[in-house]
Amino acid sequence: MRKRIPILLLILISWGCISNKRITYLQNLPENEPIELNEFIPFAEVDYKYVLQPFDIVEIDFASSDEELTKAFSYQNTTAGGMSGIGGGGGGGGQGSDPLYFRGYSIDQEGRVEVPKLGKIKIAGMTEEDAKNKVQAEINKFFKEEVYVRLRIAGIRYTTLGEFNSVGVKVIYKNRATIFDALANSGETTLLGKKNKLFIIRQYDGGTKIHQINLNDRALLGSPFYFIQPNDILYMEPMKIRQIGTADNLTASMALFAGLLASTLLIINLVTGN
Repeated sequence: MRKRIPILLLILISWGCISNKRITYLQNLPENEPIELNEFIPFAEVDYKYVLQPFDIVEIDFASSDEELTKAFSYQNTTAGGMSGIGGGGGGGGQGSDPLYFRGYSIDQEGRVEVPKLGKIKIAGMTEEDAKNKVQAEINKFFKEEVYVRLRIAGIRYTTLGEFNSVGVKVIYKNRATIFDALANSGETTLLGKKNKLFIIRQYDGGTKIHQINLNDRALLGSPFYFIQPNDILYMEPMKIRQIGTADNLTASMALFAGLLASTLLIINLVTGN
């Protein structure tokens, strides 16, 4: 019996362990071409230019030598304070912590933004640059004074579900963000998240698609899904071991069980005198 206890202990410990291959990012997987650590990895051949969609929020700023003229184009003339380069939507995931939700211009279901004095302008289906040029052209029709326009996406909003340490609606205050920006902004994945099965639910013109990506694979750096897009939903599938409990209580349980086994083995040794 005493000989079986250490063997049983080893089996239980190994069963409770999770292989590094399942949790390590950006590996050189066998099916891919080897990549050296200092090798330059180009972005995907697909040119990353986000196309504006209905329900996106854009920030439009106007500049002119005539301050009264620029005020006429804005619903509010307050500026949002306290924003950093990368920010989260908070634990509740609500829009209440997102100043640009109130300050920006929402694109409606028909793909239009409503600008004071100019009316509704359709910009969905355009890049930021094309949308800026269209708003600029509309202004030039009505005003002889020089009024300059700046238009950009008012942050990238996305949602995390599943095995993330922080789930909910998140915001990154940049106009371009990688999948790793999104992971960092969401508190990373849990230990029990399947990093080879991260699903991206992405909106397209006319519908939605589900894409599966592998965070373990270094080839992700050249993938078109290396960059997230506004309104993406990221779902991390749990490992089967998740049915037993969370990573924290599983580790604690294994440690407690190992301690009890060690104590039992010590008592047996003392009683038998060996």
